Amino acid sequence: MDEQDKKLVIQDEDGKKYEREILFTYESKTSGKKYVFFFDPQSKDDEVQVLRYSDEGTLEEVENDDEYEELEEVFNAYVEEQDEK
Repeated sequence: MDEQDKKLVIQDEDGKKYEREILFTYESKTSGKKYVFFFDPQSKDDEVQVLRYSDEGTLEEVENDDEYEELEEVFNAYVEEQDEK
């Protein structure tokens, strides 16, 4: 993934745009849904956010508890893998 591919631009309801950096993407084997994990490179905290996305580029918030639990497990596995490097 080159530098341009790591950028994510999110536009809010008021039209304001926010640039974020993609940490990684994930596609659920059970549901086939796709997710993007990202963060604000300008922020001092280490908060990572995740949104569901479609092939058309639509972003949606994760609202289902089961879905969120799966994503939390995926993120924790990613963190563990990074710690081992």
